[in-house]
Amino acid sequence: MNTPDKPTEHKVIPIAVAPGAAPPASPTVGMIRTLGLVSAICGLIIVGAYQGTYDAVAANKRIATERAVFKVIPAAKSIAEYVALPGGGIEPRVGAGDTASAPGAVKFFAAYDADGKLAGIAAEGGAKGYADTVRIMFGYSPDCQCVVGIGVVAMRETPGIGDKIITDKDFLANFTALDVKLKGDLSALANEVRAVKHGAKTSAWQIDAIAGATITSRAVGKAINDSAQALLPRLVPNIDKLGSKS
Repeated sequence: MNTPDKPTEHKVIPIAVAPGAAPPASPTVGMIRTLGLVSAICGLIIVGAYQGTYDAVAANKRIATERAVFKVIPAAKSIAEYVALPGGGIEPRVGAGDTASAPGAVKFFAAYDADGKLAGIAAEGGAKGYADTVRIMFGYSPDCQCVVGIGVVAMRETPGIGDKIITDKDFLANFTALDVKLKGDLSALANEVRAVKHGAKTSAWQIDAIAGATITSRAVGKAINDSAQALLPRLVPNIDKLGSKS
């Protein structure tokens, strides 16, 4: 008669540890220490690289901004940076720690011609486009109370479609005299600046959109409208304070 097999017995062999000796260290502790050290070194490298390139990046950004100002105000020979304050009024911007950093302050540039006379105002604006935020610089003429030119500061729109906002002559023609007049009480724009379907423009404050790039065109319109709504009610009553550049 067959009997069931007995389960195999496994003997546990104890590991001899010398009296008073510490147990073997867990490898996890060493791995954590190594990872911590590597992370600290990487952090120092990143911070060092940021600090080492910050001044160069800031200088390049300043140069790009100044070029955009001169583009939208062709008569400009020199520029000065100002801020329009939330409570009303304008004043020169001195540095990053001044009122330009105050919530609601709007930065703009006063552009002067070769004789030191005010040639126009330049301001930035941004709005969501098809791929990302489209940031533009626009020129404003106090004489006609209109936008007289635009330039792109930054965008990531589809090449050959969205980037037509900087190459399409018909689209750029929208900004030779785009109406941004204020209401009689100077509280806001008299009319909202916005892009309309290509071929549907009927008013001087409308932008004739690019066929196939309507979203990007609308972003330009919104960027100008939002920036002008924030800036012009503060700027226009104080425009004489900009005077002539000495």
